[in-house]
Amino acid sequence: MKTLVLTLAFAAASLAASAQAQPAAIAPAATAAAPADAYTTMMSATIAELMSTGDPAALKAVAAKLERAATVAPTDWLPRYYQAYALVVNSFTSKEDGDTKDKTLDQAEAALGQARQLHGDASELLTLQAYLYQARLSIAPMARSQQYSEMVGEAVAQAQAMNPANPRPYLVEANNVYFTPKMFGGGAEAAKPLYEQAQAKFAAFVPAGLLMPSWGERQLQVRLKQYETPATAAAK
Repeated sequence: MKTLVLTLAFAAASLAASAQAQPAAIAPAATAAAPADAYTTMMSATIAELMSTGDPAALKAVAAKLERAATVAPTDWLPRYYQAYALVVNSFTSKEDGDTKDKTLDQAEAALGQARQLHGDASELLTLQAYLYQARLSIAPMARSQQYSEMVGEAVAQAQAMNPANPRPYLVEANNVYFTPKMFGGGAEAAKPLYEQAQAKFAAFVPAGLLMPSWGERQLQVRLKQYETPATAAAK
């Protein structure tokens, strides 16, 4: 039991660290040949801002910007999607108490539900739902592990079925296995082939549009580095 408690506590801390480490620019500037409209330019800049920070206050501020963007384009699912994403990452990186984090995730659930009502990409929405479940789990690992680990697995499986080429559900699945205690079939070695599968998916993945989700690859690289031997790491 002590091993399980320590494993789950480490999982919560490490998920928070990886959420903060993952940002990467995902919204390239429009070219002269294909100038973006004002809304696309605004969203592109906001998404780039979101992906460049792990600071909890900055994430809340970006979520508020995306709330306003959703009123500008009420039929576009992406502002609500990224609003939910910002709030999920905030939950991982924030030092607030569990009740406050749950309220933040309630807001993320609401935004995600709105994105779903706007018929957003099903695979991406299910993946973010799984990521949100991991955030819920990290608040109280011992109390929530059995419930939320299973929910993560179900959402991930649906996301993969909706779009097998989407690399993000494979990353979330690998994280879920990585932080599952070895006695229950998880652990680093069990997760390694899943991370490698996600790596192959990311290598082949091309976002369907300028503003479409493309997060996760940097987080994956952080995970894969943990498998390097000291000699391999030194050689690089």
